[in-house]
Amino acid sequence: MIKYSVTEISKIVNGKLFGHPKFYNQKVTQIITDSRTFFKTENSLFFALVGPRNNGHLYIAGLIEKGVKTFVVSDKTVINKTATFVLVENTTLALQKLATYHRQQYNYPVIGITGSNGKTIIKEWLYEILSGGFKIVRSPKSYNSQIGVPLSVLLMQPDFNLGIFEAGISQSGEMEKLTEIISPEIGIFANIGDAHQENFKSLQHKIREKLNLFKNSKKLIYCSDSEVVKNEVEEFCNTHSIKKTVWSLKKTAHSINFTTNIKSDFTEVLANFENKKYQFKIPFTDSSSIENACHCFVVSSILLDNPMQVAGKFEKLEPIAMRLEIKQGINDCLLVNDYYNSDLNSLAIALTVLHQQAAKEDLYKQVILSDIKQTGVPSNELYKRVSQLLTEWKIDKIIGIGTEISNHANLFSIKSRFYNSRNSFTADFNRENFKSSVILIKGARQFEFEKVSALLQQKAHQTQLEINLNALVNNLNIFKNLLNPATKIMVMVKAFSYGSGDVEIAKLLQYENVDYLAVAVADEGVQLRNAGIRTPIIVMNPEQDSFQNIIDYSLEPNIYSAGLLKGFLKTVSQNGLHEFSIHLKIDTGMNRLGLKSESEISQVIDIISANNRVKIKSVFSHLAASDEPEFDEFTKNQFNKFEKYFRLFSKSFQYKIDRHILNSAGIERFPEKQFEMVRLGIGLYGVTNTGLPLENIGTLKSTVSQVKTVEPNETVGYSRKGEISVVSKIAIIPLGYADGLDRKLGNKNGCAFINGNRVPIIGNICMDMLMLDVTGLNVKPGDRVEFFGKNISITEVAKNASTIPYEILTGISQRVKRVYIQE
Repeated sequence: MIKYSVTEISKIVNGKLFGHPKFYNQKVTQIITDSRTFFKTENSLFFALVGPRNNGHLYIAGLIEKGVKTFVVSDKTVINKTATFVLVENTTLALQKLATYHRQQYNYPVIGITGSNGKTIIKEWLYEILSGGFKIVRSPKSYNSQIGVPLSVLLMQPDFNLGIFEAGISQSGEMEKLTEIISPEIGIFANIGDAHQENFKSLQHKIREKLNLFKNSKKLIYCSDSEVVKNEVEEFCNTHSIKKTVWSLKKTAHSINFTTNIKSDFTEVLANFENKKYQFKIPFTDSSSIENACHCFVVSSILLDNPMQVAGKFEKLEPIAMRLEIKQGINDCLLVNDYYNSDLNSLAIALTVLHQQAAKEDLYKQVILSDIKQTGVPSNELYKRVSQLLTEWKIDKIIGIGTEISNHANLFSIKSRFYNSRNSFTADFNRENFKSSVILIKGARQFEFEKVSALLQQKAHQTQLEINLNALVNNLNIFKNLLNPATKIMVMVKAFSYGSGDVEIAKLLQYENVDYLAVAVADEGVQLRNAGIRTPIIVMNPEQDSFQNIIDYSLEPNIYSAGLLKGFLKTVSQNGLHEFSIHLKIDTGMNRLGLKSESEISQVIDIISANNRVKIKSVFSHLAASDEPEFDEFTKNQFNKFEKYFRLFSKSFQYKIDRHILNSAGIERFPEKQFEMVRLGIGLYGVTNTGLPLENIGTLKSTVSQVKTVEPNETVGYSRKGEISVVSKIAIIPLGYADGLDRKLGNKNGCAFINGNRVPIIGNICMDMLMLDVTGLNVKPGDRVEFFGKNISITEVAKNASTIPYEILTGISQRVKRVYIQE
């Protein structure tokens, strides 16, 4: 927690004070960079950051209304007498200057980590391994960007005696800005890979740029097994007089040599250095985990007199889940699961997600929280801060689990219940106590809060569709970068958001400030409104019977014929309304819904002009083949028709009417026709035909129920389609066509990914299960299986099923549990 006055911060960032002098000497304890992610206003300072499409200055008026009184800005026009402003040239650089100054106030050792892969895992494992002997401050989650690094370093306090921060860059020159902020005494150069390679001239160039983090460091740890890395690091260390701590798995290092003995589910590691041998185990067998663990052991050997005093902690290391899960719970509850770590900073981040999911203001908010471990803060002060944090975020109830939090129950002013152990909570569990709530489940690993989640989750079916919300935001930003800053974005969330889950996706898109959401029918829009979605919603296929719901729930209909317009006008008139928002669709060649002829358009214009019951918000059309270059002439003809017909509207009405015709593929291929708005659909969900670097957002997973041996001449499945010619091992999976998997993928037309291998689907797919041929593999019940995701693209699955990705996504059954992942 920082404690600088506004005047002090102004001097630190070379700014000038303006506005109300009352707050010049106010102590700042909280830095805000996102207007959506906080509740506390007292002692808060907002940095109005400016990016390619976002401008923090636009949110200052709203923040002042909420009670924020101090701001760092670069735009003079927002300055007024109601608040205090620090004017700087660049708010991002000002934030970095403040963090640099704050870092200089502390002399305890700081470890800096960079590389392409493994940064976050190494940081978190070091935290687990060293926490017994050190009070550690570290980067929250994956805060390693130009904004994330300064926010991380600003967490430094006198209570700590070791800092661990990660730094990532995506282009040349960025690391220079982070070097002084972190100023690491010890550096770790982690695994280097292909991430962001397109922004660097060569791999050597990227290595040199990343190494700049350590130019003032005393020691640098690296693996010498890559010749390219070894040469670049050695030259860098010699140039900057940095002591090298070199390790190797190939016996090529000068400092530490590691050898490994990989077993079925763990690895024995032997470290040999300074004529001594040290042995430890890790519960992993993959090369990445082994490499990350070796980095951690080297750090332990530097910081500790005897690294073997923490050897036992290596054996207890667990996979790092830096992502929160969001899933449906019992009794109309929504669960936010973050039960892999528990500290004050990650609690604050998790509460941000809780607030994002609680879109309805009146939704009951509960937090199930374990003892908070390894903070370096005295317990009484720690739980005072926790109580304050929960109060600021307007949490209605806390359920504390653990002896330590229970001993401090008197510090909590909100409604509460405490248990000394998870077993006590389980014994007292009553489903009726959890209704219509959003529930954050936050706990340290040893409390096994996944068992608490199992009590509260709505669906126990082990087949699930995992939706990566970070990937979805990344895809949204990729499309934003193709657009002009002023271009609006309408996102299609019809058909259960292409199978991904309408409410959860809509909440995220509202959080990301998209301009419009689009649904197919009014019922979908009503559901979103009932879930607290306030973003404008267009109904693409309105029906006569839905007109009253459209009005009652402030939805906006797509009017595609004169007859539909007349019917809707009648309902609007009956409700005594004026200037109700509508959208008009023109048919330019799709020959689906829409006004097709000039005479029909003129008729609609005459009807609307004759009264003031409705107001046209936008006129649009739909491209028939925007993703197929062979039809580009047809597409260009559609553009010409659209612009011709739109001129009829622009001549007839004095107010501004938006235009939109581009879908996902159109945005990629015809950005010059983006007009005032675009409609983003399948591209948001990671599907592209043009090579745009989109991320897959959906992973269909299940588990192995049973494994059995099948002899030659036996068959597998209905109609005996799965013929066996040699002794085979068959795995049965609880996923079938009732879950949405196309039957055409059976009989080896489709495959799955299990334990690092692709395996064929054998025999016919059944209603509730299917069989995989896992002959030659070590597969057992409980093993996870992927059907599309990181290792098998949904485009490939669609091709094997002779269909399109849309059908695969939208076909996933409602009985399949949707789990939402967010960093």
